[in-house]
Amino acid sequence: MSRDAPRSPRDRILVAATRLLAEGGRDAVTTRAVSAAANVQAQTIYRHFGDMRSLLQTVAADGFQRFLTAKTRREHGTDPVGELRAGWDLHIEFAEANPAIYTLMYGERRPGPGADESTQVYEVLRGIVEQAAAAGRLALPVDVAAAMIYATGIGVAMTLITTDPTDLPAAQSLSATTRDAVLGAVTVDALEQPADHAADDVARHAIALQALLVADGNEDLGPAEAALFGQWLGVLARREAPAANPPGGASPD
Repeated sequence: MSRDAPRSPRDRILVAATRLLAEGGRDAVTTRAVSAAANVQAQTIYRHFGDMRSLLQTVAADGFQRFLTAKTRREHGTDPVGELRAGWDLHIEFAEANPAIYTLMYGERRPGPGADESTQVYEVLRGIVEQAAAAGRLALPVDVAAAMIYATGIGVAMTLITTDPTDLPAAQSLSATTRDAVLGAVTVDALEQPADHAADDVARHAIALQALLVADGNEDLGPAEAALFGQWLGVLARREAPAANPPGGASPD
């Protein structure tokens, strides 16, 4: 859709609602205001969108599409952990540049328009997490790591766009410090060789093998074999290192 010269009534309505939302928040998106800004009758809004709630859902869906476009247009590197860092920063930048639309996108759970787009955003993130796993860079199972990054990123973004910076002394560094803390918890360094933590090493390789098997499609394994092997790898991926002996070398009771 051309944002500079929308031609159809539907496009004009969507552009008007998006602008009103950005300038005045959700309360500014009323039937009367949208009608005036789009130069249409109220019934035209209802004919194209059903009601104002559906119109706002479509605005949110359009926001997700713009965010996905920004992610796909960005130049990508070869380091999956670096890609996770860049993706986090892009997410926060989009939220701060579009606070009202971002709040509409993530502030409430809704069916209908926007649901598929939000799933696509998560799947893009999960795909990069899978790449990190296949490279042996993931310390946690793919779904756990992806969920942690996704949820924490949204939480930081919502905090930054809804909190007065004077009420949050660490606001300026909040995104970077949280990003580094989360990625530090779910990834490992490419050169790290945790010889003194054999269980951690086993878990990391199990996670990598899980991701590689998914990417390969398990063509050499039957459904039952793939399910059983996946179950074994899942157990190894969640394996915990044994507790260290207490000072003096005595074994724990």
